[in-house]
Amino acid sequence: MLCRALAELGFTRTEADHGVFLKEIEDDIIILAVHVDDCMITVSSTKHISNFKVKMNAKYKLTNLGPAHWLLGIKITCNLLLSQEAYIESIITRFNFNDLKPSSIPINPSALLLKSQSPSKLEDIAKMKNVPYREAVGSLMYVAMGTRPDIAFATLTVAQFSDNLGWAHWEAVKQIFHYLLGTQKLELVYGGENRGLVGYVDADGASQEHRHAISGYIFLVDGGAVLWSLKKQELVTLSTTEAEYVAATHAAKEAVWLCWLLSE
Repeated sequence: MLCRALAELGFTRTEADHGVFLKEIEDDIIILAVHVDDCMITVSSTKHISNFKVKMNAKYKLTNLGPAHWLLGIKITCNLLLSQEAYIESIITRFNFNDLKPSSIPINPSALLLKSQSPSKLEDIAKMKNVPYREAVGSLMYVAMGTRPDIAFATLTVAQFSDNLGWAHWEAVKQIFHYLLGTQKLELVYGGENRGLVGYVDADGASQEHRHAISGYIFLVDGGAVLWSLKKQELVTLSTTEAEYVAATHAAKEAVWLCWLLSE
């Protein structure tokens, strides 16, 4: 129904992302992004916004929230800055970490996290069940996926021990909160550079206990990160070179999709 209504208003749905709709009016363009029941509009000329809202409101009753300041817990400022400072502050308070000292790193590179650090005795396992580990890791994942790619690796690492956590794993989670406490004002900044689409990709070899390499890539548009991923490779590679090829393959697929979306 939404697609039909927007089509009647002259919008075209992008093939690369079915939640993004476009409309060209002479030399101007309107872009509408839809996420469930939240919509955001951006235009090359503001004169078209009011006209679109009037026509759309005739089809669906809209709640006009004015210029975008918040979306899905992410703060948006008009000079193209995105941050989750308020959300980070709320989860720090939720888990009672306000008294932690700020840290400059999200994970200690010299302290390996292993399955052997998980408890084996029933009483120790029962004791760790009272630790809000899954809730804390889930909260960190939302931050890592939203605006903070700098904690993605640390969050992925601690998420591997959710089924049977040990005290060392919980300390690693707290280390991420140490880092967020000192960096919660960091923002994604767009428009600082005029370089178009730029991507970076790497793999860490097989430094993890499970022997699977970790693939990581990030893509930036005009200096600001727009898409990133960090995950364990599905296969066990036999060399560093092979691990790099696997990482590059996944990044290349994302690059093709991003180019497709931007070209539309």
